[in-house]
Amino acid sequence: MATKRMDVLVYSGNGSTVESVRHCLYSLRRLLSPTYAVITVTGNAIIKEPWTASCALLVFPGGADLGYCRTLNGEGNRRISQYVERGGLYLGFCAGGYYGSKRCEFEVGKKAMEVVGNRELAFFPGTCRGCAFSGFVYHSEEGTRAVQLRTSKAALSKGTVPDVFRSYYNGGGVFVDAPQLNHRGVEVLASFTEELEVDAGEGSACVVYCKVGDGAAVLTSTHPEFAASNLDPTINLPGYDKIVKALKEDDQQRTDFLKACLLKLGLQVSQEQTAIPSLSRLHLSSAETADTSRLIEALRDIIAEQDGEEYIVDENDTFHLEKPSRWSLGSIADALPSMTDGSSEQREEENGDDQEKIIDYDKIVKRLVIHDADQPESKDTPYFNHHAYVANLKHYESQSRGSGRTFGKELLYGEVVTSTNTLLEK
Repeated sequence: MATKRMDVLVYSGNGSTVESVRHCLYSLRRLLSPTYAVITVTGNAIIKEPWTASCALLVFPGGADLGYCRTLNGEGNRRISQYVERGGLYLGFCAGGYYGSKRCEFEVGKKAMEVVGNRELAFFPGTCRGCAFSGFVYHSEEGTRAVQLRTSKAALSKGTVPDVFRSYYNGGGVFVDAPQLNHRGVEVLASFTEELEVDAGEGSACVVYCKVGDGAAVLTSTHPEFAASNLDPTINLPGYDKIVKALKEDDQQRTDFLKACLLKLGLQVSQEQTAIPSLSRLHLSSAETADTSRLIEALRDIIAEQDGEEYIVDENDTFHLEKPSRWSLGSIADALPSMTDGSSEQREEENGDDQEKIIDYDKIVKRLVIHDADQPESKDTPYFNHHAYVANLKHYESQSRGSGRTFGKELLYGEVVTSTNTLLEK
């Protein structure tokens, strides 16, 4: 029986930027949940792990495609190509668009910036040439524009497709002579409407669909995954606030276009944007409740006390140790992007738009409830019955020998978590 492909993997390795990855996760989770699980993937995992069977879509975000090449040239790209040719899907934003083209030409003639070379994936069988507009500076918003795109409704037959809309741009290229490559499975999904600063050949394609074997790729020059609500209009650059304002005015059209691109790839898209659920508490328990206390004592060296509360601060996460009777609602305000330098109290008094912005889940304190007197009650964990679990575990132990008597005795349970690998290993 074939494995259902339900993972949308966003590359977060060498070459990607933290902000671009976060924008991808934010937008794709809202459009593809709950059908797909949108998670990150590293270069090492692409090269070594068995990800292809469960991957519905592989996404390469903005960044610098030379970093992608250094990590994935050879075996990594061989696996990506094979995955797409056998029915997989690839989505490349900006740097991911350069990377998915046969040839990358970036800032040719500008010695400190120039990047020129062939690329191994070659989903677009031509050249992606940039920058389409001048002003790009690495790790900066200086080259940002709200560029107008004209869509191709003939190529985008599903969904609500706007005629034109403005999209975030910062350093992307143009897909040279894209209309001439129709016979090779290329379709132009959107084009720039403004005059470009590089030779685009025929047309001015900024979003293309490429048929690749049994699979397909969509490559973009702009960032239709960037929502205006996640951009800071107070950045001290001339006119940046007006760029954010323009993008906000066209945000619905941006969302509709991104939906149409995902539908073009054959994905199931949510009709309404799905809210991301809040993190749940973690529950630590043992088959014998006394073992929970012993486990906490074994961790005593890494437990810190602050204002009478106990915490474990590790490499990536902070855990607040609680007893069931000490639950409190807490707040995620400090983990939300700040529009000012004010306090969390000041931010809470603002208009409440924070829930529509990117949340840095690494900064949220994870609440770890220690059950050292009894098992968690079903009202606390409605999707998992701890009492039934322990009863069945003891029955299993009575029928087992050796290692079966220790398997599953300690349990850490959570209903909505971040990354289990990160929580357990970092």
